[in-house]
Amino acid sequence: MKRLLFLVFMAVLLGSCASCTKNTVTSESNNNTNPTGSKMKIKIGNSTFTATLYNNATATAFKSLLPLTVSMIELNGNEKYVDLSRNLPTNASNPGTIQNGDLMLYGSSTLVLFYKTFSTAYSYTNLGRIDDVKGLVAALGAGNVNVSFELE
Repeated sequence: MKRLLFLVFMAVLLGSCASCTKNTVTSESNNNTNPTGSKMKIKIGNSTFTATLYNNATATAFKSLLPLTVSMIELNGNEKYVDLSRNLPTNASNPGTIQNGDLMLYGSSTLVLFYKTFSTAYSYTNLGRIDDVKGLVAALGAGNVNVSFELE
């Protein structure tokens, strides 16, 4: 009987320790969408947009790549993407709805700039978002486009 009580006690103890570890990891989430106050300029042709970066490890790593000019590829009539030269830290989750102006990372190295709002089943890591999306669709156009990212 003492053995049985001891085994039950150990199982409860291990279970509670496992949940403590999960809570710690969640609180340090890399998908934090609280703005850091870090501002970035995104230049597309003659248009310049200001974006606010989120407070997470992915955005911090992305800032280390700036300034950066890339040729972004059109995809699905709602986004432009480019594969970065190196992997960034990730903590992907499904946002449910993508918003016009979201800047996200797909996988560990694909930078995606969304220019239409739509529902998604895919998972992304949040980087930031454009503060005012007025004119974004026109600036990005229908095909591939050169885009520059730099800190303000």
